[in-house]
Amino acid sequence: MKKIFLSIAVTIFFAAAYGQKISKITINRDGAFDQLSVVLDENVTVTMDNEGGIKAWGIEIYSERIPTMSKLDPYPGRVENYPSTDNEAFQGKVKYIGRTLITYYGSYDNEAFRGKVKSIGSSVLEYYSSYDNDLLKGKLKSVGPVAFNWYTSYDNEALRGKLKSIGSTALNYYTSFDDKAIRGKVKSIDRAQFTYYQSTERKDYEGMVKTGTQLQTINGILFHVRF
Repeated sequence: MKKIFLSIAVTIFFAAAYGQKISKITINRDGAFDQLSVVLDENVTVTMDNEGGIKAWGIEIYSERIPTMSKLDPYPGRVENYPSTDNEAFQGKVKYIGRTLITYYGSYDNEAFRGKVKSIGSSVLEYYSSYDNDLLKGKLKSVGPVAFNWYTSYDNEALRGKLKSIGSTALNYYTSFDDKAIRGKVKSIDRAQFTYYQSTERKDYEGMVKTGTQLQTINGILFHVRF
């Protein structure tokens, strides 16, 4: 039977020390943002998309044999939803997970915010509004004290809409001027570098990672780059 363990030590430490906190950012093989994970009390993980939508929650368990593989087991504790009598923008959505209250922007808020998560416990979430660049509209602007910056429609076409920085951690990508096999892929996260096989190299390796580690813990956040 495959051995499993509940999260990694750094995630537990930061969750215990600061309450609701971003624990992981997942980026797809093409460099696009996939999801962020927030750890609540009782080691409950909530996964969200880049526009404030809750995707899932549960107890995250990792494979000891394959550290990049994880799944969310059902949370057996209290889960409560908003009733149908509440504002139409959040009625039916999850309200409590354990002791953690989740609130949402209502139908009376800016159109770019409506129905999105407003707070998770003590952490307030903000978003780019309808007055911002079209590619930013509705995307996460901050989670608690952590700011999110994104490449806009004015940037190189291979970068547009991708995560530019989270807090003090900068993300860089290969641009449209680079080899076609690596355009848009993650080039660096902070000081962690990534290289890939190009189209001029072995065809069966084209676009595959050459150097770089899928899991990088940087400034207290675990970055998972899917290769």
